[in-house]
Amino acid sequence: MKETPVYKVAHLSSAHKDRDVRIFHKECSSLASQAELDVHLVLADVDERVENDVTIHSVEGAGGSRIKRMWNTVNKVYKKAVDLDADVYHLHDPELLRIALKLKKRGKKVIYDAHEDLPRQILGKDYLKFKKTISRVVERYENRVVRKLDAVITATPFIRDRFKQIHPNTVDINNFPMLKEVSTEKVDVAKENKICFIGGITRVRGIGELVDALDFVEVTCAIAGSFPEDFRSTLTSKPGWNKVEELGFIDRDTSLKLKAKSIAGIVTFLPYPNHINAQPNKIFEYMASGLPVIGSHFDLWKAIIEENKCGICVDPEKPTEIADAISYIQENPEEAIEMGERGRKQVLEVYNWGVEEAKLFILYKNVIGQ
Repeated sequence: MKETPVYKVAHLSSAHKDRDVRIFHKECSSLASQAELDVHLVLADVDERVENDVTIHSVEGAGGSRIKRMWNTVNKVYKKAVDLDADVYHLHDPELLRIALKLKKRGKKVIYDAHEDLPRQILGKDYLKFKKTISRVVERYENRVVRKLDAVITATPFIRDRFKQIHPNTVDINNFPMLKEVSTEKVDVAKENKICFIGGITRVRGIGELVDALDFVEVTCAIAGSFPEDFRSTLTSKPGWNKVEELGFIDRDTSLKLKAKSIAGIVTFLPYPNHINAQPNKIFEYMASGLPVIGSHFDLWKAIIEENKCGICVDPEKPTEIADAISYIQENPEEAIEMGERGRKQVLEVYNWGVEEAKLFILYKNVIGQ
Protein backbone atom coordinates (compact mmCIF):
# COMPACT_ATOMS: atom_id res chain seq x y z
CA MET A 1 0.00 0.00 0.00
CA LYS A 2 1.43 3.36 -1.05
CA GLU A 3 1.93 5.95 1.67
CA THR A 4 -0.08 9.18 1.56
CA PRO A 5 1.70 11.26 -1.11
CA VAL A 6 2.99 14.72 -0.21
CA TYR A 7 3.28 16.28 -3.68
CA LYS A 8 0.95 16.11 -6.69
CA VAL A 9 2.66 15.91 -10.08
CA ALA A 10 0.83 16.34 -13.40
CA HIS A 11 2.37 15.33 -16.72
CA LEU A 12 0.69 17.04 -19.67
CA SER A 13 0.60 16.13 -23.35
CA SER A 14 -1.71 17.29 -26.12
CA ALA A 15 0.03 15.36 -28.89
CA HIS A 16 1.31 12.02 -27.60
CA LYS A 17 -0.57 8.74 -27.70
CA ASP A 18 -1.63 6.59 -24.78
CA ARG A 19 1.10 4.54 -23.10
CA ASP A 20 3.92 6.48 -24.72
CA VAL A 21 7.15 4.74 -23.72
CA ARG A 22 9.05 7.83 -22.54
CA ILE A 23 6.13 9.62 -20.91
CA PHE A 24 4.12 6.80 -19.33
CA HIS A 25 6.24 3.67 -19.09
CA LYS A 26 9.44 5.45 -18.09
CA GLU A 27 8.96 8.86 -16.49
CA CYS A 28 5.45 8.67 -15.01
CA SER A 29 5.74 5.06 -13.85
CA SER A 30 9.16 5.68 -12.30
CA LEU A 31 7.97 8.79 -10.46
CA ALA A 32 4.85 6.97 -9.25
CA SER A 33 7.10 4.42 -7.53
CA GLN A 34 8.17 7.19 -5.13
CA ALA A 35 5.96 7.22 -2.04
CA GLU A 36 5.90 11.01 -1.73
CA LEU A 37 4.56 11.62 -5.27
CA ASP A 38 0.96 11.45 -6.50
CA VAL A 39 1.41 11.22 -10.28
CA HIS A 40 -1.22 12.23 -12.84
CA LEU A 41 -1.10 12.19 -16.65
CA VAL A 42 -3.34 14.27 -18.93
CA LEU A 43 -3.76 13.09 -22.54
CA ALA A 44 -6.30 13.50 -25.34
CA ASP A 45 -8.85 10.83 -26.25
CA VAL A 46 -7.72 8.02 -23.92
CA ASP A 47 -9.41 5.75 -21.41
CA GLU A 48 -9.37 7.28 -17.93
CA ARG A 49 -7.94 4.86 -15.39
CA VAL A 50 -5.23 4.22 -12.81
CA GLU A 51 -2.32 2.19 -14.17
CA ASN A 52 1.11 1.65 -12.61
CA ASP A 53 -0.07 3.98 -9.80
CA VAL A 54 -0.47 6.77 -12.39
CA THR A 55 -3.91 8.44 -12.58
CA ILE A 56 -4.67 9.03 -16.25
CA HIS A 57 -7.08 11.78 -17.29
CA SER A 58 -8.55 12.39 -20.73
CA VAL A 59 -9.60 15.54 -22.55
CA GLU A 60 -11.46 15.63 -25.84
CA GLY A 61 -9.08 15.86 -28.80
CA ALA A 62 -9.68 18.51 -31.45
CA GLY A 63 -9.39 16.11 -34.38
CA GLY A 64 -8.76 17.41 -37.87
CA SER A 65 -5.82 19.72 -38.45
CA ARG A 66 -2.69 20.17 -36.38
CA ILE A 67 -3.59 23.84 -35.87
CA LYS A 68 -6.87 22.85 -34.20
CA ARG A 69 -5.00 20.46 -31.92
CA MET A 70 -2.41 23.09 -31.03
CA TRP A 71 -5.15 25.51 -30.02
CA ASN A 72 -8.28 23.66 -28.90
CA THR A 73 -6.65 20.60 -27.33
CA VAL A 74 -4.03 22.66 -25.54
CA ASN A 75 -6.79 24.83 -24.06
CA LYS A 76 -8.56 21.73 -22.75
CA VAL A 77 -5.32 20.32 -21.33
CA TYR A 78 -4.76 23.63 -19.53
CA LYS A 79 -8.26 23.60 -18.03
CA LYS A 80 -7.74 20.04 -16.77
CA ALA A 81 -4.33 20.99 -15.41
CA VAL A 82 -5.84 23.86 -13.43
CA ASP A 83 -8.58 21.57 -12.11
CA LEU A 84 -5.95 19.12 -10.86
CA ASP A 85 -4.19 21.88 -8.88
CA ALA A 86 -0.86 20.02 -8.89
CA ASP A 87 2.36 21.18 -7.26
CA VAL A 88 4.52 20.35 -10.30
CA TYR A 89 3.56 20.37 -13.99
CA HIS A 90 5.71 18.46 -16.48
CA LEU A 91 5.11 19.54 -20.11
CA HIS A 92 5.89 17.14 -22.94
CA ASP A 93 5.05 19.13 -26.10
CA PRO A 94 6.40 22.43 -27.47
CA GLU A 95 2.82 23.56 -28.16
CA LEU A 96 2.21 23.49 -24.39
CA LEU A 97 4.77 26.25 -23.83
CA ARG A 98 2.01 28.83 -24.33
CA ILE A 99 0.38 27.62 -21.10
CA ALA A 100 3.65 27.19 -19.18
CA LEU A 101 3.85 30.77 -17.98
CA LYS A 102 0.13 30.74 -17.05
CA LEU A 103 0.91 27.86 -14.71
CA LYS A 104 3.91 29.72 -13.33
CA LYS A 105 1.69 32.75 -12.58
CA ARG A 106 -0.42 30.40 -10.45
CA GLY A 107 2.64 29.73 -8.31
CA LYS A 108 3.32 26.28 -9.73
CA LYS A 109 6.58 24.51 -10.51
CA VAL A 110 6.88 23.85 -14.26
CA ILE A 111 9.27 21.47 -16.05
CA TYR A 112 9.70 21.42 -19.82
CA ASP A 113 10.65 18.07 -21.39
CA ALA A 114 12.28 18.58 -24.79
CA HIS A 115 11.92 15.23 -26.56
CA GLU A 116 13.32 16.66 -29.80
CA ASP A 117 15.52 19.55 -30.89
CA LEU A 118 12.54 21.33 -32.45
CA PRO A 119 14.39 24.05 -34.41
CA ARG A 120 16.67 21.45 -36.04
CA GLN A 121 13.69 19.14 -36.61
CA ILE A 122 11.98 21.93 -38.55
CA LEU A 123 15.07 22.34 -40.74
CA GLY A 124 14.72 18.66 -41.70
CA LYS A 125 11.19 19.07 -43.07
CA ASP A 126 11.67 19.41 -46.82
CA TYR A 127 8.03 20.28 -47.45
CA LEU A 128 8.12 23.45 -45.32
CA LYS A 129 8.50 26.83 -46.98
CA PHE A 130 10.67 29.40 -45.18
CA LYS A 131 11.86 26.69 -42.81
CA LYS A 132 15.00 28.61 -41.77
CA THR A 133 12.93 31.58 -40.70
CA ILE A 134 10.41 29.36 -38.91
CA SER A 135 13.24 27.53 -37.15
CA ARG A 136 14.79 30.79 -35.89
CA VAL A 137 11.45 32.14 -34.64
CA VAL A 138 10.62 28.86 -32.86
CA GLU A 139 14.02 28.72 -31.17
CA ARG A 140 13.74 32.28 -29.87
CA TYR A 141 10.24 31.64 -28.53
CA GLU A 142 11.21 28.33 -26.94
CA ASN A 143 14.24 29.91 -25.27
CA ARG A 144 12.28 32.93 -24.03
CA VAL A 145 9.66 30.80 -22.27
CA VAL A 146 11.94 28.06 -21.00
CA ARG A 147 14.32 30.39 -19.15
CA LYS A 148 11.39 31.37 -16.87
CA LEU A 149 10.56 27.77 -15.89
CA ASP A 150 11.91 25.66 -13.02
CA ALA A 151 13.79 22.98 -14.96
CA VAL A 152 14.41 21.55 -18.40
CA ILE A 153 14.66 17.86 -19.23
CA THR A 154 16.07 16.82 -22.60
CA ALA A 155 16.19 13.51 -24.44
CA THR A 156 19.83 13.78 -25.57
CA PRO A 157 23.09 15.41 -24.44
CA PHE A 158 23.07 17.67 -27.53
CA ILE A 159 19.67 19.17 -26.65
CA ARG A 160 20.85 19.46 -23.02
CA ASP A 161 23.87 21.51 -24.07
CA ARG A 162 21.65 23.85 -26.08
CA PHE A 163 19.28 24.53 -23.17
CA LYS A 164 22.03 24.61 -20.56
CA GLN A 165 23.12 27.92 -22.06
CA ILE A 166 19.79 29.51 -21.09
CA HIS A 167 18.73 27.49 -18.02
CA PRO A 168 21.17 26.15 -15.39
CA ASN A 169 18.76 23.48 -14.14
CA THR A 170 18.88 21.37 -17.31
CA VAL A 171 19.50 17.62 -17.34
CA ASP A 172 19.43 14.98 -20.05
CA ILE A 173 17.15 12.03 -19.34
CA ASN A 174 18.02 9.75 -22.24
CA ASN A 175 15.60 7.31 -23.83
CA PHE A 176 17.70 4.31 -22.91
CA PRO A 177 15.83 0.99 -22.81
CA MET A 178 14.31 -0.51 -19.70
CA LEU A 179 16.13 -3.74 -19.00
CA LYS A 180 12.85 -5.55 -18.40
CA GLU A 181 11.75 -4.62 -21.94
CA VAL A 182 14.83 -5.79 -23.82
CA SER A 183 16.54 -9.12 -23.87
CA THR A 184 20.10 -9.19 -22.61
CA GLU A 185 19.90 -12.97 -22.48
CA LYS A 186 21.42 -15.05 -25.24
CA VAL A 187 18.85 -16.72 -27.47
CA ASP A 188 19.91 -20.17 -28.62
CA VAL A 189 19.42 -19.69 -32.36
CA ALA A 190 21.95 -20.47 -35.08
CA LYS A 191 23.39 -17.45 -36.87
CA GLU A 192 22.46 -16.95 -40.52
CA ASN A 193 24.01 -14.82 -43.24
CA LYS A 194 21.51 -12.11 -42.44
CA ILE A 195 21.39 -8.49 -41.29
CA CYS A 196 18.30 -6.77 -39.91
CA PHE A 197 16.56 -3.43 -39.77
CA ILE A 198 13.62 -3.16 -37.34
CA GLY A 199 11.47 -0.03 -37.16
CA GLY A 200 9.69 2.59 -39.23
CA ILE A 201 10.72 2.40 -42.89
CA THR A 202 11.13 5.78 -44.58
CA ARG A 203 13.44 7.44 -47.05
CA VAL A 204 15.14 9.61 -44.43
CA ARG A 205 16.09 6.51 -42.44
CA GLY A 206 18.40 5.45 -45.26
CA ILE A 207 16.50 2.37 -46.39
CA GLY A 208 17.02 3.19 -50.07
CA GLU A 209 20.78 3.32 -49.60
CA LEU A 210 20.66 0.12 -47.55
CA VAL A 211 18.87 -1.72 -50.37
CA ASP A 212 21.40 -0.30 -52.85
CA ALA A 213 24.21 -1.67 -50.65
CA LEU A 214 22.81 -5.20 -51.00
CA ASP A 215 23.84 -5.15 -54.65
CA PHE A 216 27.50 -5.21 -53.52
CA VAL A 217 27.40 -7.98 -50.90
CA GLU A 218 25.99 -11.48 -50.56
CA VAL A 219 23.67 -11.24 -47.60
CA THR A 220 19.97 -11.34 -46.78
CA CYS A 221 18.51 -8.20 -45.25
CA ALA A 222 15.45 -8.74 -43.05
CA ILE A 223 13.38 -5.55 -42.87
CA ALA A 224 10.65 -5.46 -40.23
CA GLY A 225 8.24 -2.56 -40.17
CA SER A 226 5.64 -0.78 -42.24
CA PHE A 227 6.35 0.90 -45.60
CA PRO A 228 4.62 3.91 -47.12
CA GLU A 229 3.31 2.32 -50.33
CA ASP A 230 4.89 4.85 -52.71
CA PHE A 231 8.30 4.35 -51.07
CA ARG A 232 7.93 0.57 -51.22
CA SER A 233 7.41 0.83 -55.00
CA THR A 234 10.69 2.73 -55.26
CA LEU A 235 12.52 0.11 -53.22
CA THR A 236 11.16 -2.91 -55.09
CA SER A 237 12.53 -1.52 -58.35
CA LYS A 238 16.10 -1.59 -57.02
CA PRO A 239 18.41 -4.53 -57.95
CA GLY A 240 19.21 -5.19 -54.29
CA TRP A 241 15.56 -5.80 -53.42
CA ASN A 242 15.84 -9.50 -54.33
CA LYS A 243 17.99 -9.89 -51.19
CA VAL A 244 15.37 -8.34 -48.91
CA GLU A 245 13.22 -10.44 -46.60
CA GLU A 246 10.15 -8.27 -46.01
CA LEU A 247 8.59 -9.16 -42.65
CA GLY A 248 6.10 -6.38 -41.99
CA PHE A 249 5.29 -5.62 -38.36
CA ILE A 250 6.69 -8.23 -35.95
CA ASP A 251 6.07 -8.80 -32.26
CA ARG A 252 8.67 -8.69 -29.50
CA ASP A 253 9.43 -12.43 -29.46
CA THR A 254 9.87 -12.54 -33.24
CA SER A 255 12.09 -9.48 -33.02
CA LEU A 256 14.33 -11.14 -30.42
CA LYS A 257 14.68 -14.27 -32.55
CA LEU A 258 15.46 -12.19 -35.64
CA LYS A 259 18.22 -10.31 -33.85
CA ALA A 260 19.58 -13.56 -32.43
CA LYS A 261 20.08 -15.12 -35.87
CA SER A 262 21.33 -11.93 -37.55
CA ILE A 263 24.99 -10.98 -37.79
CA ALA A 264 24.42 -7.20 -37.52
CA GLY A 265 21.73 -4.60 -36.88
CA ILE A 266 21.43 -1.63 -39.23
CA VAL A 267 20.75 2.00 -38.21
CA THR A 268 21.98 4.10 -41.14
CA PHE A 269 19.74 7.16 -40.87
CA LEU A 270 20.49 9.95 -43.34
CA PRO A 271 22.20 13.14 -42.03
CA TYR A 272 19.14 15.26 -41.36
CA PRO A 273 19.50 17.83 -38.54
CA ASN A 274 17.16 15.95 -36.20
CA HIS A 275 19.02 12.65 -36.81
CA ILE A 276 22.59 13.78 -36.26
CA ASN A 277 22.17 14.38 -32.54
CA ALA A 278 19.44 11.83 -31.86
CA GLN A 279 19.86 8.49 -30.07
CA PRO A 280 17.52 5.95 -31.69
CA ASN A 281 16.37 3.25 -29.30
CA LYS A 282 17.13 0.59 -31.90
CA ILE A 283 20.88 1.18 -31.41
CA PHE A 284 20.58 0.10 -27.79
CA GLU A 285 18.14 -2.71 -28.57
CA TYR A 286 20.63 -4.20 -31.01
CA MET A 287 23.39 -3.81 -28.41
CA ALA A 288 21.24 -5.42 -25.72
CA SER A 289 20.76 -8.45 -27.96
CA GLY A 290 24.52 -8.82 -28.44
CA LEU A 291 24.32 -7.70 -32.06
CA PRO A 292 27.06 -5.60 -33.72
CA VAL A 293 25.64 -2.27 -34.90
CA ILE A 294 26.26 -0.74 -38.32
CA GLY A 295 25.29 2.90 -37.85
CA SER A 296 25.68 6.34 -39.37
CA HIS A 297 28.96 8.16 -38.81
CA PHE A 298 27.50 11.00 -36.74
CA ASP A 299 29.74 12.13 -33.88
CA LEU A 300 27.27 11.14 -31.15
CA TRP A 301 26.69 7.73 -32.71
CA LYS A 302 30.43 7.15 -33.12
CA ALA A 303 30.86 7.89 -29.42
CA ILE A 304 28.35 5.14 -28.62
CA ILE A 305 29.19 2.56 -31.29
CA GLU A 306 32.86 2.94 -32.17
CA GLU A 307 34.28 4.20 -28.87
CA ASN A 308 32.67 1.23 -27.14
CA LYS A 309 33.88 -1.05 -29.95
CA CYS A 310 30.46 -2.56 -30.50
CA GLY A 311 30.03 -1.89 -34.20
CA ILE A 312 31.02 0.09 -37.28
CA CYS A 313 30.00 3.59 -38.37
CA VAL A 314 29.65 4.45 -42.06
CA ASP A 315 28.57 7.27 -44.36
CA PRO A 316 24.84 6.44 -44.68
CA GLU A 317 24.70 8.06 -48.12
CA LYS A 318 27.33 5.70 -49.57
CA PRO A 319 25.96 2.20 -50.24
CA THR A 320 29.49 0.85 -50.86
CA GLU A 321 30.54 1.82 -47.31
CA ILE A 322 27.49 0.05 -45.88
CA ALA A 323 28.35 -3.01 -47.98
CA ASP A 324 32.00 -2.91 -46.82
CA ALA A 325 30.88 -2.86 -43.17
CA ILE A 326 28.60 -5.85 -43.75
CA SER A 327 31.46 -7.70 -45.45
CA TYR A 328 33.77 -6.94 -42.54
CA ILE A 329 31.29 -8.47 -40.09
CA GLN A 330 30.94 -11.53 -42.36
CA GLU A 331 34.69 -12.02 -42.68
CA ASN A 332 35.47 -11.51 -38.98
CA PRO A 333 32.92 -13.59 -37.05
CA GLU A 334 34.94 -13.81 -33.84
CA GLU A 335 35.43 -10.04 -33.71
CA ALA A 336 31.71 -9.61 -34.44
CA ILE A 337 30.89 -11.77 -31.41
CA GLU A 338 33.20 -9.62 -29.27
CA MET A 339 31.51 -6.44 -30.57
CA GLY A 340 28.15 -7.87 -29.59
CA GLU A 341 29.31 -8.83 -26.11
CA ARG A 342 30.76 -5.37 -25.50
CA GLY A 343 27.49 -3.80 -26.62
CA ARG A 344 25.45 -6.00 -24.28
CA LYS A 345 27.76 -5.10 -21.38
CA GLN A 346 27.36 -1.37 -22.09
CA VAL A 347 23.56 -1.63 -21.99
CA LEU A 348 23.66 -3.54 -18.69
CA GLU A 349 26.00 -1.01 -17.10
CA VAL A 350 25.42 2.37 -18.79
CA TYR A 351 22.75 2.64 -21.48
CA ASN A 352 19.66 1.62 -19.52
CA TRP A 353 16.67 3.35 -17.96
CA GLY A 354 17.77 2.60 -14.40
CA VAL A 355 20.65 5.06 -14.79
CA GLU A 356 18.35 7.74 -16.23
CA GLU A 357 15.65 7.11 -13.63
CA ALA A 358 18.09 8.04 -10.86
CA LYS A 359 18.78 11.38 -12.60
CA LEU A 360 15.04 12.01 -12.90
CA PHE A 361 14.53 11.45 -9.15
CA ILE A 362 17.32 13.90 -8.31
CA LEU A 363 15.90 16.56 -10.61
CA TYR A 364 12.45 16.27 -9.04
CA LYS A 365 13.84 16.52 -5.53
CA ASN A 366 15.68 19.68 -6.56
CA VAL A 367 12.58 21.21 -8.17
CA ILE A 368 10.29 20.38 -5.26
CA GLY A 369 12.87 21.66 -2.79
CA GLN A 370 13.34 24.99 -4.57
